[in-house]
Amino acid sequence: MKKILLVDDHSIVRSGLRNLIDLENDMRVEDEAASGNEAIQKVRKQKFDIVVLDISMPNKNGVDTLHDLKRVAPDLPVLILSGYAEQQYALNLIRSGCKGYLSKDADPDEIIKAIRTICAGRLYISSALAELMASELMQPSDKLLHETLSDREFQVFFKLATGKSVTEIGEELFISVKTVSTYRARILEKMNMKTNADLTYYAIKNELIN
Repeated sequence: MKKILLVDDHSIVRSGLRNLIDLENDMRVEDEAASGNEAIQKVRKQKFDIVVLDISMPNKNGVDTLHDLKRVAPDLPVLILSGYAEQQYALNLIRSGCKGYLSKDADPDEIIKAIRTICAGRLYISSALAELMASELMQPSDKLLHETLSDREFQVFFKLATGKSVTEIGEELFISVKTVSTYRARILEKMNMKTNADLTYYAIKNELIN
């Protein structure tokens, strides 16, 4: 029986997923968390076979939560289940260590299949993600600008785009202001942009933030 931790700030989403999973005889929802911080606390105290994680959450978003989970429990697999389509986040988060990515409009059968696949120790590649990966291999020059960023650069980019200051980012990531400033300069250079406002506009235009 595979033990699942559901992490989503909307109780109705967690309830729907729980009802779906309860129909299966080889898995169960062991616990739920409404925030990234709560998820980290539960993972420190309990044993789970997989975390099903949302991206858009207050205080600690799914990008940061994934990073923290990889630090706290490196072998615990994570399935991202997000309202954002695959082309917006999937490649970056696969690089960050998640084992699968699905949008919330995926068929219920596919969500169950993804959980089973990941619990069996494999990466779950949806058809949409497979297409993205093939496109990257065939035409690497066609990458979106944010897909050229490293794992840590993407994390800092996401925070800058949502309006956080260099000081706030340093405190949240436990790195110096100087280090954050270095990342910021590198991000602006890679994306050929000049200001944080440019990053925010890009993120909104590409539906990375609402």
